[in-house]
Amino acid sequence: MLKKLLVIPLIILLVGCNPDDKDKSSDYLVQSGEAIYNKNCASCHGPNGQGLAEDWRIKDANGNYPAPPLNGTAHTWHHSPAQLLYTINKGGTEMGGQMPAFEDLLSETEKQALIDYMYNLWPNEIQTRYDERYK
Repeated sequence: MLKKLLVIPLIILLVGCNPDDKDKSSDYLVQSGEAIYNKNCASCHGPNGQGLAEDWRIKDANGNYPAPPLNGTAHTWHHSPAQLLYTINKGGTEMGGQMPAFEDLLSETEKQALIDYMYNLWPNEIQTRYDERYK
């Protein structure tokens, strides 16, 4: 009877130490990031990160750059994680855009989830190139 009582906690402990937990955590961050993106970013960057402007490199009638695509077809993947976080925190006005600052609106966990979601939008080739540069 004592052996059975000791085996049950051991099984629970081993299940809790599953090496796939990191993947589950990453999947959760991507899903959370998608919800955060849909609430805060999709109206300007498009529902799938494809952008809404015909050409994001040309200033609009107000002299501002439109929101660029975030799906790997623009420059987002050229920026380090620290640079992406900076842009999320400070917004895009420093670069001639209109993106508001999210520094006080999103938690650090939400910002990381948002970056994980954007990364997930990129094609595998872009992810590989990004990983080679920054990971």
